[in-house]
Amino acid sequence: MTGRKSFHLELEELQQDLLRMGSLVEKAIAEAVRSLAERDLELAEKVVTGDDLIDGMELDIENRCLRLLALQQPMASDLRVIGTALKIVTDLERMADHASDIAKVTIRLQGQPLIKPLVDIPRMATIAREMTRQSLDAFVQRDVNMALAMIESDHEVDHLYSQIFRELLTYMMEDPRTIQQATYLLFVGMYLERIADHATNLGEWIIYMVTGEKKELNR
Repeated sequence: MTGRKSFHLELEELQQDLLRMGSLVEKAIAEAVRSLAERDLELAEKVVTGDDLIDGMELDIENRCLRLLALQQPMASDLRVIGTALKIVTDLERMADHASDIAKVTIRLQGQPLIKPLVDIPRMATIAREMTRQSLDAFVQRDVNMALAMIESDHEVDHLYSQIFRELLTYMMEDPRTIQQATYLLFVGMYLERIADHATNLGEWIIYMVTGEKKELNR
C-alpha cells in the first residue's frame, strides 16, 4: 500500500471513530436526562462511568491526529480535516462531561420527588442531541448549509433555557423549600445550553474545514 493510500485509509478510520464517539455522546445526553426524568440511579451511574470511555476515545483520536500530522505531509484540505477532528473531539468530550454532570444531579436528588414534571428540559435535550447528530452528518457530507442550521437550533435551546429559568425562579420565590432542587434543575438547563453551544462550535469547525474560513455561529 502506498503512503498516500495508507494515509487516506487512516484518515477514514479516524473519521469513523470520531462518529462513534459522537454517537456515544448523543446516547449519554439522552440517558442522562432520562435518568433524571425517571429517577433512575442505575442509569445515571452508567452515564457517569461511561464518561471515562469517551475520555479515552478523545485521547486516542487526538494522538492519531498528531501522528498523521507528524509522519505524513497532508495537503491543505486534509490538513483542515485533521485540524477539525482535533477540535471536534474536544467539544464532544466536553459535551459528554456535561451529560455526566446531569447524571450526577440525578444522583444528588435521589429520594426527592420532582417539584414539577420535566417538559422543557427533555425538549432541550432532544434538540441538543439532534444538533450533535446533524453536526456529525455535516462533517461526513462536508455540508456547510447543514452546519449553518446549528444557529437556529441553538437559539431554540437558548429560548427554552430562558423559560426554565423564569419558571424555576417563580417556584423558588413562592416556596423556599424548592430552592435546592430548583437550583439543581437550573444547572441541568445550563448544562444542556452549553452542550448546544458546543454543537454549534462543531458547526463552525466544519464550515472552516470545507471553506477554509472561520465563521462565528455562537452569538
